[in-house]
Amino acid sequence: MSERLLPPALLLGLLAALMIGAMIGPYPLSPGQIFGILAGDRSDAQAAVVLWNLRLPRVLAAALVGGALAAAGAAYQTIFRNPLVSPDILGVSAGAGFGATLGILLGLPVMAIQMLGFGMGLLAVVLVLGLTWALRGEGQILVMVLCGVAVGALAGAGISLVKLLADPDQQLPAITFWLMGSLAGIKRPDLWAALPAVLIGLAPLILLRWRIGLLSLGDDEARALGVEAGRLRLLVVACATLMTAAVTAMAGIVGWVGLMAPHMARLLVGPRFDRLLPAAALLGASFMVLTDLAARSLATMEIPLGVLTAVIGAPIFLWLLARRARTWAE
Repeated sequence: MSERLLPPALLLGLLAALMIGAMIGPYPLSPGQIFGILAGDRSDAQAAVVLWNLRLPRVLAAALVGGALAAAGAAYQTIFRNPLVSPDILGVSAGAGFGATLGILLGLPVMAIQMLGFGMGLLAVVLVLGLTWALRGEGQILVMVLCGVAVGALAGAGISLVKLLADPDQQLPAITFWLMGSLAGIKRPDLWAALPAVLIGLAPLILLRWRIGLLSLGDDEARALGVEAGRLRLLVVACATLMTAAVTAMAGIVGWVGLMAPHMARLLVGPRFDRLLPAAALLGASFMVLTDLAARSLATMEIPLGVLTAVIGAPIFLWLLARRARTWAE
């Protein structure tokens, strides 16, 4: 497919996924009903309530989660020059998970739980960056990743302690289900709360996409081309962390999307970051919308998103690795 036609095709694919997600459910909606309600038709009050209050917030939240995680994954993989890096590499997911589980243990309202998860996710990465700056040894990227592993493990231990202290009849099931990821309780205020943080994090990645792409060449080459690698990498980490923390606080811990979607995008557009970022975001958004549809449609009870993304994402990722291995062999 032509490079000019690919972005519109990916956008149309996302719109089709959103339409399918809005149509299918316990109360099915036809395309005519959806377009009519969006145009202002209120003749079918029940269908309008289902679309505006249940279906649209959920499919849009799924697209936001998938797009944000995929964009963050593409950014992290570019600046760290490692295709195995995912958005939780610096402990943001574990930090957000600790904050949310702590909020559940304290019996806080849903919005407060999300804000606590968001804050703890950001705090985890701030701690990682502070430790990296304090150590200031050779190989800053490696030190940053290792600090992320340590902080993530510490947050994981905190989650385990919270689960141990939680009420086994009510709090522990809620904590377990949240940690596996779900969009079951999404409402419009949740979507509006996460959207600004995602947009604030995404905007610099889009505006600086050419400079960010130079980081894949290495710090010395980037400096030779006029890019201050250290400051730019710090900005990218902050933006990707902001997006990841926002959607993790809203949907729980959802793996594989930020790792797999950039790899799929590279097969279509190549490694250039200015092309990779939008392609990965659109693919991640479409994948998450369809995955969430499967989560609420395949069984009588809802399947956690983290389970489905692992079941679907792991085979696809292995196929991508096998394809790349054959390319290397040739």
